[in-house]
Amino acid sequence: MKTAKDEVRELLDQLPDTASLEDIQYHLYVRQRVQLGLEAVERDEVVPQAEIERRMARWTGK
Repeated sequence: MKTAKDEVRELLDQLPDTASLEDIQYHLYVRQRVQLGLEAVERDEVVPQAEIERRMARWTGK
């Protein structure tokens, strides 16, 4: 299992040398949010597509 430091090193290796601190923070944030989402799926803690469509229909009036 990779450590958090290993994952950050991999991310840094993938970014161009011209990446700013803001770019790095953004990519770290996105990576973390995707990982949290994947973990939620594994725990079956997601809202089904049909429910999302039902909720959106109430908001949009469709």
